[in-house]
Amino acid sequence: GHVDFSYEVNRALQACEGAILVVDASQGIQAQTMAHLFAALEQDLTIVPVLNKIDLPAAQPDEVAQEIEDLLAYPAEDIPHISAKSGLNIETVLKLVVEQVPPPKGDTEAPLRALVFDCYYDSYKGVIAHVRVFDGAISGTPRLKAMISGKQIEPLEIGVLTPAMLPTSQLGAGEVGYIATGLKSVQDIDVGDTITLAANPAKQQLPGYVPMKPMVFAGLYPTDADDYNDLRDALEKLQLNDAALVYEAETSQALGFGFRLGFLGLFHMEIIQERLEREYDMDIIFTAPSVEYRVLMTDGSIKVIDSPAELPEPTLIAHVEEPWCELRIFTPADYIGPIMDLVTKRRGEFKNQTWLDSKRIEMAYMMPLSEIIVDFYNELKARTRGYASMDYTLDEYRPSDMVKLDILVNEHPVDALSIIVHRDDAYTKGQRLVSKMKDIIPRQMFKVPIQAAVGNKVISRANVQALRKDVLAKCYGGDITRKRKLLEKQKAGKKRMKMVGAVEIPQEAFMSVLRLEDE
Repeated sequence: GHVDFSYEVNRALQACEGAILVVDASQGIQAQTMAHLFAALEQDLTIVPVLNKIDLPAAQPDEVAQEIEDLLAYPAEDIPHISAKSGLNIETVLKLVVEQVPPPKGDTEAPLRALVFDCYYDSYKGVIAHVRVFDGAISGTPRLKAMISGKQIEPLEIGVLTPAMLPTSQLGAGEVGYIATGLKSVQDIDVGDTITLAANPAKQQLPGYVPMKPMVFAGLYPTDADDYNDLRDALEKLQLNDAALVYEAETSQALGFGFRLGFLGLFHMEIIQERLEREYDMDIIFTAPSVEYRVLMTDGSIKVIDSPAELPEPTLIAHVEEPWCELRIFTPADYIGPIMDLVTKRRGEFKNQTWLDSKRIEMAYMMPLSEIIVDFYNELKARTRGYASMDYTLDEYRPSDMVKLDILVNEHPVDALSIIVHRDDAYTKGQRLVSKMKDIIPRQMFKVPIQAAVGNKVISRANVQALRKDVLAKCYGGDITRKRKLLEKQKAGKKRMKMVGAVEIPQEAFMSVLRLEDE
C-alpha cells in the first residue's frame, strides 16, 4: 500500500489473524510493502506469501521467491505462483489461508467487546460501524454503549458483509460484521472505539489505534462563499470514514472563509480533493501544501505553525526548525545516478546503502519533509521508469533558514499564494511563480505588476501589460502636442483606475503553486 495509507492498513491488521503478502513477480518487494509487513509481524499475524503477475514477460518468480524466503524464512518452493488476472492457482491460496491462518481467539462467555475498525454515514441507517467481535456476542438488537465516547446506541440491525450487507440475528466472538447504529451525528462514534452491552459492560476497553499525526497541511476554500456550510458537512462525513483527516476553520483575505486541513501525505490530499469533488459535488480551491514548523521566538517561547500566514515577523524569530525524515528508496541498480541527483537537489543527505541482491539496492537518506511532500514521489517514479519505491518516517526537527515568500498582485500581498521556502530556493521559486502568474492573470485596463518578495525585499517582478485603446486613431498628422495631450489624459485615467481597480485572481493561479515543480 501507499505510505499515506499506512493508517488504513494498521486498522485492518488489528481485526485479523493473518494476512496474504502479495508480491509482484516482476518488481520484487517494494519499500511500502516492507513497512506494512513489519507492522503485520508486530501484531503477530500469520503471513501467507504469494507471487502475483507471473504471466508477465518481465516476471522473475524464482529470484523474488528467494527474496521472500530470505526475509520471512518461508520456504521458497511453498510460495504459490499466481496470476490474479487470469485466476491461475487462486484456489491454492484459499486452501493455504484455511490451513495456515489460526482460528480467532476470544471468550464467548465474557462481556461483549467489539472493536470499531471502520465506519461511514448512511442516510437511512445513520452511522454504520464495521466491527470485529473479540469477546462475548451480540444477539438481536440490545442497547449498546461506545466505551470511549460513552454514547448509548440502540442499533437498527446487525449483520455480516458478504460483501453486501446481510442482516443476521447474532454476531459472536471472532466474527466481523456491521452495526447500523442509527446515530445521526458523526461525532458520536470513533474508529478505534470499543462497543459493549449497556446492561453488562466490559471492564476494560480494547487497545484502540494510535491516532496518526497529520504531516501535510493545506487550506481548503469553496469557490462560492455560499457553499461553506455544505463543505463543512462534507468534511464531517469524510472524517467519519477517514479517521486520519483533521480540519479546523480558517479565513483568508483573498479567499474568504474556509478550512485548514491536515493529511498524512500529498496522495491522501489528492484523494480527499477528488472525493469532495466527485461524491459531494463541491467546487473547491486548495492552497499550496505546507508542513509543521517549529518557530523559536526571541523571547524563548516556541510556536508551532502549519500555515505561512502564521509565520511571525522576522524580527521576532530566533530561528525556525523544520521536520526531517529518514527516507528509504528501493531501486534497481541502473537508476542510482538519477536518484542521487534528485535527492541532492532536494537538500537530501546520504546515510547508507544496502544491496538486496545483485540487481536491487536500498538507499537511505535524511531529507526535509517539505521537499518530499510536493512531488518527490512522482519525480522519483519518472526518473526510474516506475521501478523505484520509497518509504519515509519522521525523524527529528532541525534548524533551517526558512523564509516566507509572498506574492504581490498590483502591490497587494495575496495571503493564499504565500509559501514557506528555504532561503537558498527563494529566488528561483519566486521567479518561476511570478512568470507563471503573469501567464495566468488576465490583462486589465491598467498595468498589473506581479512581485515575489521576502520580507520587504522584492526578488522578482513581471508586468501584465494593460489593454489600451488607440486614442491617436483619429489624429491624422497635426501637432505633436495634441497627441501628447490625448496620451497624458489616457495615462491619468489608467492611473486612477489602478488605484481603485481590484484584480480578479483565477483559480488556476492557486493551483499553479502546487504544480511549481512540474516543468
